[in-house]
Amino acid sequence: MKRKIFSALLCVLIFPAFFSCTVMQGTYQKKVDETRELALKGAALEGERDGLKVGLAECARHRDKLATDFAYVTSQLNMASLAREEVRRKISELERENDRLVRLAQKKEEQVEQVQKASSTYEELLEKMKAEVERGQVTIKELEGKLSVNLVDSILFDSGRDEVKKGGEEILVKVVSILKDIEDKFIRIEGHTDNVQISGSLLKRYPSNWELSAARAINVARFLQQEGVPGGRLSAVAFGEWKPVGDNNTPEGRAQNRRIEITLVDKD
Repeated sequence: MKRKIFSALLCVLIFPAFFSCTVMQGTYQKKVDETRELALKGAALEGERDGLKVGLAECARHRDKLATDFAYVTSQLNMASLAREEVRRKISELERENDRLVRLAQKKEEQVEQVQKASSTYEELLEKMKAEVERGQVTIKELEGKLSVNLVDSILFDSGRDEVKKGGEEILVKVVSILKDIEDKFIRIEGHTDNVQISGSLLKRYPSNWELSAARAINVARFLQQEGVPGGRLSAVAFGEWKPVGDNNTPEGRAQNRRIEITLVDKD
C-alpha cells in the first residue's frame, strides 16, 4: 500500500517535469525552424538584393548611355540648326544678289533701249536736218543714249535779238516733229554766248550775256511748247559765256559759242 502511494507521488512529481521538458523542446524546435526559415528568406532576400543591385547598375549604364546619346543628338540638332540658319542666310544673300542682278539686267536693257531710241532719233534728225548739218548751222551729237542738238544763233536769232526769227522757227519745227513724241525724256534748252560783253543800247535790255542767253533759251522753249511739246517736259537754262565749245579768241570759235543747245535728259 505504501509502495503504491509512493509510486503515485513519484508520477505526480515526474510528469510535470517531463511535460515541461517536452514543451521547452517543442518551443526550441519551433524557434530553430523559424530561424532556419528566416535564414532561408534572408538568403532569398540577399539574392534579390544582389539581383536588384545588378539591375540598378544596368539601369545606371543604360541611363548614362541615354544621356550620352541625348547629348550627341542635342549637339547634332544644334549643328543642324546652325547649318539651317547658314543655308537661310546664304539663300537670302543669293536672293538679294539675284534681285540686284535682275535690276541690273533691267537697267542694262533700259539703257540699251534708250541708246537704240537715241540712235533712231539721231538718224531721224540727221535725215531731216541734213542741209543745215552740211552748212555747219546744226550739230547733232549722240553718246551713250544722250542726244543733243546744237544750233548756231544766226539761224535762230537776228543779231542782238532774242525773238526766234522765221527761218529759225522752220528749223525748230523739224526738231519738234521728232522730239515731241519722246515721252521718257525731258528736253533742256540751254542758251550760250561768246565772251564779248553787251554794249550800247542793248545794255538796257541785257545787262550781261546771262540775260541774253536766258531770254533766247526761254523763247525757244516757249516756241517748242506752242508746237506741241508739253511744257512739263521743257526747261530753259542760261549759261552765258561760261560754257564755250570754241576758242573765243577767233571769230570761228566765238560763232560756235553763240548757240542754243537742245538736250534730251533722263527724267530721273
